[in-house]
Amino acid sequence: MTISTSRTLDSLDGRIILALDKDPEASALALSRTLGVARNTVHSRLARLERSGALRSFSRRLDPAALGYELMAFLSLEISQTRFGSVESGLAAIPEVIEVHATTGDADLMAKVVARGTADLYRITNQILEIDGIQRTSTAISVMELMPPRYDGLISRLTEQEAFTAHK
Repeated sequence: MTISTSRTLDSLDGRIILALDKDPEASALALSRTLGVARNTVHSRLARLERSGALRSFSRRLDPAALGYELMAFLSLEISQTRFGSVESGLAAIPEVIEVHATTGDADLMAKVVARGTADLYRITNQILEIDGIQRTSTAISVMELMPPRYDGLISRLTEQEAFTAHK
């Protein structure tokens, strides 16, 4: 997913996000004190980040295993290009499909799916195959998450680059 505005994040945005990573419950006032900027500045930056889509919903941080979905799989989906709309809405209607990407290569789409076990994955896969426009699937079960999604290194790089540029 891309950020919906053409404006990219700057060093202060990065510092705010890193501070929220350390203390997700921090108020705008606490963040302003930590970062040494005005509370209204922090508040308006947070509002802009949410409006632009740069900050996603809190539920995206949830571990699916905490909900009983301990199995994760990646499905390569081959679709009929004329049925893209029905495929997209069909996948969105299945709660266990937690992420979908249009891709290049052999698969048209890659879907990240969670399940309670292999029998549940079988049920979900069959449900996906019933969607009008899905022609074929191929499933790869994740046996272990070696590295969860991470962005702190990219954010730190942003804040470091701007600090370096400012001191030149």
